[in-house]
Amino acid sequence: MNDNIPDQIIQKVSIFPSMPQAGIKLRALLTEEDVSIDDIEKILRHDPGLAANVLRLANSAYFGMPTKVSTLKHAVMLLGVTRFAQIAVTASMNKIMDGAVEGYGLSPGELWLHSIAVSTTAEALAKNRKLAGNSDFFTPALLHDLGKLVLGEFIKKELPKIESLVAKGVPFIIAEKDVLGTDHAEIGALILSKWRLPGDLINAVRWHHDPEGVQNPSLHPEIVYLANLMCQSDGGEREHTMPNTSVLNRLSIKPEQYKVFAEKARSWMKKLSDTLTFD
Repeated sequence: MNDNIPDQIIQKVSIFPSMPQAGIKLRALLTEEDVSIDDIEKILRHDPGLAANVLRLANSAYFGMPTKVSTLKHAVMLLGVTRFAQIAVTASMNKIMDGAVEGYGLSPGELWLHSIAVSTTAEALAKNRKLAGNSDFFTPALLHDLGKLVLGEFIKKELPKIESLVAKGVPFIIAEKDVLGTDHAEIGALILSKWRLPGDLINAVRWHHDPEGVQNPSLHPEIVYLANLMCQSDGGEREHTMPNTSVLNRLSIKPEQYKVFAEKARSWMKKLSDTLTFD
């Protein structure tokens, strides 16, 4: 490992963009019980471009709207306040997450597609297991791969070393850490810490590849871990898609149930292709 790499990575984290203010405010609404369309409109009315992108995402086939909507209020009536707020958070993060990620081999839109799919899958999985309540599984799932935006250029430079380890059977994320001294899960957690997001969200991002590694067991890392595997397309990670059986057991999910849910997640991803490009 190049001794200068960790310092260079931390420097990149220090200048990483802040979470958009609209995203911060919208995310906070997800944990509140009494949220109205007026609360959301107050945030969106100051950013017409964001409001337009929210409607564009809401109208996509992915979210299954029964009819095309042209106003925020109509969208909320059809989707519900919570789902609409989630779509608004997703749209607010577009400028940060929609570019190509070199090193991981992700073309423009791919990280964005994966992140939206994982966030929706995590939310659906939590509801299926009756875990949702006021817990926010959506946000950490949406942001779980944020660290790749920092590590991409370093991965690109060191890819031959990483691929050499992967060829020997070393999982990509472990090879990533062996070569760089850190991995995208750790870096993503640092970014969320910088953004001052809650600890359970930070832990979910930090341990989304290894929920067994967290000191204080939590449902957030496990849900994001499973949702990520269900939506895995490659993205440089080259992992097997069957999860740790102990995680499945703790959530009372049988392997057959997992496979069915994973197929649904992949079908959701296919429906998302028309929503990747935002003006």
